[in-house]
Order: sequence, then structure tokens, then C-alpha cells
Amino acid sequence: MMTASSTASAGPVAGDRTAGTEDGLDRAIRRVDEAVMTIRSGDPQPYIDCWADDPDVTLFGAWGPIELGYPAVTGTFHWVGSRFTGHSGGGVENTVVYASGDLAYTVGFERGPVSVDGGPERDMVIRVTHIYRRFGEEWMLVHRHADFPPADQRRA
Repeated sequence: MMTASSTASAGPVAGDRTAGTEDGLDRAIRRVDEAVMTIRSGDPQPYIDCWADDPDVTLFGAWGPIELGYPAVTGTFHWVGSRFTGHSGGGVENTVVYASGDLAYTVGFERGPVSVDGGPERDMVIRVTHIYRRFGEEWMLVHRHADFPPADQRRA
């Protein structure tokens, strides 16, 4: 059965389990949501801690990097964290959350004011897909695809 739920942050997760049941995936999503806001303050470690130490993890980053493997992916997160200074709010909006078996994904937006490379604070919106994999009882990130939303060409 394939269903999705519209949520704000780590709300109910649809799929082959009972929506709204607090479990390891719900906790992992909440942990990732908090960690992506922390990296916007310059500290990448909480986000790095959400990733599986696996040679098959991948990143398609909003600022261009495409990486394969834990060392390359986490090295890029150190670089990303070094670009941010200060963070005064914002949050994650998970529009779709879906789980089936040992895989799950979220699709949504990361929003909030940021200062990049010492510049003035400005709003930043990134659309993001995260893919999670269950390792035993623990859900870890294995992929991130993020970009800056382009203009809707249908409205041009």
C-alpha cells in the first residue's frame, strides 16, 4: 500500500505501519529536522551524526556537490557548516513522509533566515528529499537531494 501524509515536521508517517505511532523513524526524522537547523548555525556535527557510516550514502547538494561515501558526504557537511554564521529561526516542513519496510523518505522544505559567508542575514528556502534506511532498530540517513526551488515555469 502506498500512501503519503501531509505533515509539518515529524508528524504522522504513512506506509506499512500505523500512522502517528511514535517509533524510531519518528524520532530519527525529528532529530534530522533539528540537526539541519543546527548546521545553519555553523555546527554540522549533529547532522553528520544522523548519517549511516556507509560507502553507499549519497549527497546531491543544493550548492552543487555530488558525493558518494561517508567520508566525502560528511566532509562536504563540514564545508557547508563553515559557510553559515548565526541562525535566527526557521524550520523544516515535511510535506510527504513515507515508510515501507526498511526504507523511508521525507520530501519538503527547509526555511529560515541565514547568514552565508559572513553576509547579511537573508531568507533561504531549500527543497529537500531525505532517504532513510533502518539498520537494526535505528533509522539513519543514506541520501539527501536538495536544491533551491526554481520559478514555476507554468507561470512565466
